[in-house]
Amino acid sequence: MSNTMTLTDNRNGKSYELPIYDATLGPSVVDISSFYKQTGMFCYDEGLTSTATCKSKITYIDGEKGILKHRGYPIEWLAENKLFLDVVHLLLYKELPSVERLESFRYELKKRSFIHEGMHKLFDAFPNNAHPMAVLQAGVASLSTFYPDHLNMDVKEQYMEMAARIVAKIPTIVATAYRYKHGFPMAYPNLDRGFTENFLYMLRTYPYDHVKLKPIEVKALDTVFMLHADHEQNASTSTVRAVGSTHAHPYACISAGIGALWGHAHGGANEGVIRMLETIGTVDKVNEFIKRAKDKNDPFRLMGFGHRVYKNFDPRAKVLKKLRDQLIDEIGIDTNLIKVASRIEEIALQDDYFVQRNLYPNVDFHSGLILKALGIPNEMFATLFVIGRTPGWIAQWIEQKEQDSLKIVRPRQLYLGEVEK
Repeated sequence: MSNTMTLTDNRNGKSYELPIYDATLGPSVVDISSFYKQTGMFCYDEGLTSTATCKSKITYIDGEKGILKHRGYPIEWLAENKLFLDVVHLLLYKELPSVERLESFRYELKKRSFIHEGMHKLFDAFPNNAHPMAVLQAGVASLSTFYPDHLNMDVKEQYMEMAARIVAKIPTIVATAYRYKHGFPMAYPNLDRGFTENFLYMLRTYPYDHVKLKPIEVKALDTVFMLHADHEQNASTSTVRAVGSTHAHPYACISAGIGALWGHAHGGANEGVIRMLETIGTVDKVNEFIKRAKDKNDPFRLMGFGHRVYKNFDPRAKVLKKLRDQLIDEIGIDTNLIKVASRIEEIALQDDYFVQRNLYPNVDFHSGLILKALGIPNEMFATLFVIGRTPGWIAQWIEQKEQDSLKIVRPRQLYLGEVEK
């Protein structure tokens, strides 16, 4: 029998045949869905590091070669030639939009960017010290109460309408949460501005004040959004799919994804980079902290280096490094944080300790500095990650929705507890 793997249990000599499926790119997979039925055993894979939990046509990553593609398009090419909304359309509709389609898509998102007026009471109920991610998660979950579900999630046209609604409203929820937290006057979306430009406008505007946004600022943030749009089956995306497998509403799925992304090992990593740079403080202390990072007995860790998947350069980091330097040049920022970051990067790229361990700068190392340069507070970083990642989450939900069959996610366990009391 071809395209199979034979497994032998050395305890009793029994053999089992398991089918092998080839990918269009990347490793083949062994189908173990019948493994328990055949053997009476479960597979153990802590963290699912060697387990494919779904079939997908959205994003491909080769961590060894530093490759990231969305529906076949390299991320470097997309970042150089397209806007965030192009990539949103690519993820949701499976193709890049024409000029005319992009304009109509942009207009659709503008119309849907306003949130229900009643939601302002929700924001007003939170204390000023509430973390923006908590407010955002609650805000997204509350959409089901402010927009009673008149859409049929089994009809494509209607769940695509839902997708556009979620993508359009989350930036407004983030900006509104920010303004309430700081006691700023309320700001509504400006229909004369583009998607990313409008978000920056809602963060910065004041009544009767004309907000001037430099093109490089809009380009920098737009690229940050794009580079976070989707990243295969990471923790938050897997969470969205797991909740989606229960046939939960997309609002609940996205809200759950936000909760997963909040973790400092996931969406909070770029905030951790800034905290690290602030702790180091000045360039003359870099060598001291590099030495500490090498000491396995020291709890200090160098944030923003290395990646769970990438064992080479993170392709997103290359794009952001170039953009970060351009942003700094054009808006004239010269801070200790940037000097410290540059010195750390210079040492790490030449030090055998980091090179041998493939500890290269990742997307979080540069994105935090870009957001800081744009005047965005540290605690808001993860919410901007959500804005970028939402189209990917929705695309994954749609792909799951359109499968021939959908099984509820139900992992197994290795029980090591008491037998009997």
